[in-house]
Amino acid sequence: MDLNTDRRVRQYMSDRQGGMNRVIEDRFRNFLNDMGMQNAYSLGFPMAKDFNYGFLANFLELPLHNLGDPFAEGHYGINTKVFEREVIDFYARHFRAPEDDYWGYVTTGGAEGNLFSLALARELYPDAIVLFSTAAHYNVPKNCHLLRLDSEQVAVQSSGEIDYDDLAGRLTALPGRPIIVVANIGTPMTEAKDDVTQIRRVLQEARVTQHFIHSDASLSGAFLHFSDYAGGFDLAHGADSITFSGHNFIGAPMPCGVVLTRKSLSERVSREVPYIGCADSTLGGLRNALSVLCLWFAINQLGPAGFESRFRDAETKAGFLQAALCDVGIPAWLNPQALTVVFPPVPSELQRKWQLVSDGQHAHIVTMPNTAMSLLDEFVNDMQGFARAQ
Repeated sequence: MDLNTDRRVRQYMSDRQGGMNRVIEDRFRNFLNDMGMQNAYSLGFPMAKDFNYGFLANFLELPLHNLGDPFAEGHYGINTKVFEREVIDFYARHFRAPEDDYWGYVTTGGAEGNLFSLALARELYPDAIVLFSTAAHYNVPKNCHLLRLDSEQVAVQSSGEIDYDDLAGRLTALPGRPIIVVANIGTPMTEAKDDVTQIRRVLQEARVTQHFIHSDASLSGAFLHFSDYAGGFDLAHGADSITFSGHNFIGAPMPCGVVLTRKSLSERVSREVPYIGCADSTLGGLRNALSVLCLWFAINQLGPAGFESRFRDAETKAGFLQAALCDVGIPAWLNPQALTVVFPPVPSELQRKWQLVSDGQHAHIVTMPNTAMSLLDEFVNDMQGFARAQ
């Protein structure tokens, strides 16, 4: 060890004994202030911010990790699997899974849930082709590429919902082929919903006997049961798997979510792992144990009534924003039972200020339960100024 390295090591040890290094402390403080400013004006991405998981600080000194199947303990005892099972039980009821035939786990979010479900479907139907709409999240074609699954995109209606006639036409051109359909239960751009019951009808009419339907309910899955939506999206409607992201509508400091399927299907990919002392059907094996605590806390703190109240609040704000934008000359719209207000693209300075999502044709804001009305008023004023400058 040279003298410079030795000096740095001694300084590091001194800092550990005497508190955080001042340079590190300043760096973190400045970064925290910057992130606070970014957080104040973030309206384009669906991220609830009204959470407080301060209790997690008590767990940061533990090497908490969830290894393998959440329904089996295994060798490693420093885990939150007992809470993970309760989270899965709650959402099994929420998504109306068969009482004696469900399985799932807490994921890093909707993208992992999509990847797991596509991998599961591939195990069931190795020669299948995946059909999803042009409005699907970009992780769907990405995951098909990673899994080397054949795929085709299906046209959409003006709302962003899948075009069932185009879906039927594509099935006609694929006679005898196993079919995997990814249903968007809230597309990323317009929050349009593909009706699982209609998708099943189209598959039946095309006489497709080998099929798997996955519901990508990343945003809407957390609240759709509390809305007036009459379409199909859950396991009772005919989905074989469903996923949603917990950091969106519920809120969490780290990406998280849940994927749910039938146990009889998950067992097809389950493998005993002697190293960890239990079976594993999950995608990564090792999972974030703290996100489990966040979801469990939210479920038990809010309950179904609390989630419904959050949805009604956010839905009211979406309606207000859409009407207010129309009043100042911005042609804004939103799909039924949605929190996503869609409008034409805006100048780059407004896009940066409000961190708006845009696909070149539309931009949008997703109202969350925590979205302050004063913030929406400020946004409308900004848009009014933009409209006048046109």
